[in-house]
Amino acid sequence: MNSTRTTLSIALALLAASAALSACGTEAQLEADAGGPWSFTDASGKKVELDATPQRIIADAHAAAALMSFGIRPIGIYSDKPVDKHPSLGDEELDGIEILGEEWGEIDVATAAKLNPDLIVADYWPVDKAYSGMEDGVKEESKKLADLAPVVGSAQSDSIVDLIEGYEDLAHSLGADVDAPEVVANKERFEQAVEDFEAATAAKPNLDALAVAPWDDMIYVAVPEHAPELLDFQRWGLDVIVPDDPNKGFPYWENLSWENADKYQPDLLLIDDRGYTLSKKAMERQPTWEEIDAAAAGATTKWPAFWLHTYEDYAEQLERLTRAIEDADPSIGA
Repeated sequence: MNSTRTTLSIALALLAASAALSACGTEAQLEADAGGPWSFTDASGKKVELDATPQRIIADAHAAAALMSFGIRPIGIYSDKPVDKHPSLGDEELDGIEILGEEWGEIDVATAAKLNPDLIVADYWPVDKAYSGMEDGVKEESKKLADLAPVVGSAQSDSIVDLIEGYEDLAHSLGADVDAPEVVANKERFEQAVEDFEAATAAKPNLDALAVAPWDDMIYVAVPEHAPELLDFQRWGLDVIVPDDPNKGFPYWENLSWENADKYQPDLLLIDDRGYTLSKKAMERQPTWEEIDAAAAGATTKWPAFWLHTYEDYAEQLERLTRAIEDADPSIGA
């Protein structure tokens, strides 16, 4: 099922053994008690117990970004798109990390095996009951990654804050200093961004927003229940419209034909940013796009859909969204 989610994401848009060993972890990791037992209970409720703290970690791109924000550097990464275009990884220095795939559903398991991992880290998707890279639709050969080492991860569920904190707990268990000055500074910036967001929404209690992913065949309307950042926005005062007819087989979205694009009339449109340029072109090709009053008024902004995994990224996106809310007109969708 995640193949549909990632198709939107994409359409909307060995190292030598010695090199792998040299990239096996950060100083923080190496300071962990590798000689003692290690255990971790992840978001799925699964408990993993190992004889020693994992040092050789392979991670999906989002989880890798989260771990690196706390100083834990994986030896391998698999991604659903080119890593230099990945919103979570675009600014990261990835030298010495083996890239095991840059397309959804395709992971180079043979190369991964040569890295000799002792832990796989990936987001857990409760709707799919699967980890990223192991969902329905992924090539069976790629799913064999899970045979190389235990898999753990934080969940895409009720809140991005919970997601980040889950990775913070994991990083701490792996030896990271989660009270390092840079981590603390990013947390403080994030906390201030939340306060400013709440102030902006409180000043405009009648403002509502709709999160969408426009595509050539239809316009996909996001269901906040399955988008943790949208649930956060609701929690912090933004009225995000809940579509009334989610797709029964894939409840992340309500699928609207372009003839029915104006079913909802929000004051502000939040547009999936994972392929924003392609989305914009899709909008421009559809005459019914501007039958949505907010679209006609240019009341649109980017929605950071399903990729936020760090305090720093979340702070930056909340700051941008706060400015959009401050500029928005609550009467557009009336």
